[in-house]
Amino acid sequence: MAVDGDGAEDASWNVDPEDTQGVAVLAALGRQLRAWREEAGMRAADFGAKVGYGEDMVRKIEGGKRIPRPEYLDKADKVLGAAGKVSAMKADTEQIRYPTKVRSLVKMEGQAVELSAYGSHNIHGLLQTDDYARALFEMWQPPQTKEVVERGMAARTARRSIFERTPAPALCFVQEEVTLRRRIGGTMVMRAQLEHLLKLAELRHVTIQIMPTDIEEHAGMGGLIQILKFPDGTAVGRSEGAFRGRPVSEPRQLRILEHRHAMIRSQALTPRESVAFIEQVLGET
Repeated sequence: MAVDGDGAEDASWNVDPEDTQGVAVLAALGRQLRAWREEAGMRAADFGAKVGYGEDMVRKIEGGKRIPRPEYLDKADKVLGAAGKVSAMKADTEQIRYPTKVRSLVKMEGQAVELSAYGSHNIHGLLQTDDYARALFEMWQPPQTKEVVERGMAARTARRSIFERTPAPALCFVQEEVTLRRRIGGTMVMRAQLEHLLKLAELRHVTIQIMPTDIEEHAGMGGLIQILKFPDGTAVGRSEGAFRGRPVSEPRQLRILEHRHAMIRSQALTPRESVAFIEQVLGET
């Protein structure tokens, strides 16, 4: 297990050997960092001492075996007198931490002006607390390695930047009642998750609706749905129960998903009723 300069282990900064794109990018960055250091006439041990990292970590980063933290690159920039050129590498390393299949999602969510989602098994990833998300990752079967869990957590955290964007995108979530009652991670984790939902529901650009379990008509029996719309009028959507679960962008297919999601919203509790329902479940938890 790799150890950072402060001695703390964090598997999310290990590069995934099966991520060929990430491996290639990291190898190129490592060569650049080594070239900068050698041009400055510094040994790896001396350089590590100046940036607060051990020689072993410096060599792992330069060898493309370890993703450098943003603070590592900032310190290296100052020590090497790179005038921002090394710090600029942070943009290249940011995405490498995320699983390959998540990178495109993070990029699209970062560009979307509208997001509509329906979830039936667990709280939507954008709405999850850290403890709730970690509990989900750790219950995967077969059990995942610590590296996989930490990489998933890093990606989940990065996606939350969508709430901080200006102008804020319109975010609409419909959650099944069972996702509020299934105590993922235990009672205290779930209580914190429910409280988090209530805080998010206060945001003007966020709408959260709950689909009651005892409803007789339900348009979402095909599984999760997510639709992202972009400034240029294009969109992309995906549903477990349509088009073999593949992402679609063709207008005719998107209309099917939009119609299905609209029906789900009409059958769910209103946003105000949903907040009251979440408060009720919180009181029972």
